[in-house]
Amino acid sequence: MATLEAIKYSRGKLLVLDQLRLPHEHHYDEVSTAEQAFDCIRSMRVRGAPAIALVAALALAVELHNGACYKTTGDETIDYIKSRLDYLKDSRPTAVDLSNAIDLLKAVARDANDDALPPPKAKEVVLNAYTEAAERLLAKDLENNRSIGSHGAAWLQQQYNASPNRPLSVLTHCNTGSLATSGHGTALGIIRSLHSQQLLKHAYCTETRPYNQGSRLTAFELVFEGIPATLVTDSMAAALFALHRERMNIGAVVVGADRVVRNGDTANKIGTYALAVLARHHGVKFVVAAPTTSIDLETESGAGIKIEERKAEELTQITGAVVNADGSVDTSRTARVAIADQRIGVWNPAFDVTPHDLIDAIVTERGAVVKGGDGKFDFKQVLPERWRW
Repeated sequence: MATLEAIKYSRGKLLVLDQLRLPHEHHYDEVSTAEQAFDCIRSMRVRGAPAIALVAALALAVELHNGACYKTTGDETIDYIKSRLDYLKDSRPTAVDLSNAIDLLKAVARDANDDALPPPKAKEVVLNAYTEAAERLLAKDLENNRSIGSHGAAWLQQQYNASPNRPLSVLTHCNTGSLATSGHGTALGIIRSLHSQQLLKHAYCTETRPYNQGSRLTAFELVFEGIPATLVTDSMAAALFALHRERMNIGAVVVGADRVVRNGDTANKIGTYALAVLARHHGVKFVVAAPTTSIDLETESGAGIKIEERKAEELTQITGAVVNADGSVDTSRTARVAIADQRIGVWNPAFDVTPHDLIDAIVTERGAVVKGGDGKFDFKQVLPERWRW
């Protein structure tokens, strides 16, 4: 079966799917410099914390492969790499995958330097080490996503004693599938795993205003994969739980994460916090799917997370393919229309923070983490190498 690919990479070439054109058009942008990657990320042609980190890392690998670094020594090459990575770090500040990848890649470049080698050889060794590390990030992300899907499906099956005769329905928010990662996805990966094991009755996806990642992207992925699914507006979740939770056996809200901090507070797409409150009121499990690269042990609580704010036009305007009088969609024509008075003041945070006490489980590639007796999450078992007492 064909799979969706947000990122196509071979050494020296990176293609990134322009997600602003989905679901009506598949167009890949060639990204060969840090500047092009920054613009691709900032404009949200690529989005999703894992995919953002991968595009930044691989774009610089392509830039280096194509000879953009004119430095002559190993130390100078390391300084060049660091400066380019620092530039890319500002493209989406809330997503910790990006900063974690940057820290790792800086360390790889630094550790690869060998002062005993002649300068040209030292430079070559540093460049090769960086490129190979960036490529490992790509391969590891897909492996992690499949593990998250497996662990998440197993945890939910255990909570509800789910079976093919009594499958679960779940709701997800934003887009966390193949389009947000290297493949399979995080939260949507759990849904895929449930579906493959015949444990999924139905998936519900929110439209995810104001940028509509749910209606544009998640709905597209669910249809593409043949998963039974229904699109709802963000404001319909409470009614969905109240009217259909028992009949449809809605057992969980499953979301991704742009950053999970030390106590388990989680930053994710705006609207996530509201869903967590609704899930708790209706007795529905609230599950965060996040690779360990999304976990930030340096930040104690959600109060320390920097929340990105987006431009007003994302809320007051919308772009889409033109619908003809007969109801058909003309993908060759797009239109940008105003959906609000353009003079109104706008507050448009891209993310919100869900307190840890509203989260039932955080599923990583190393297993599901649940709260301890103190009501907080303890990441020592899944991150022993990074844990700081």
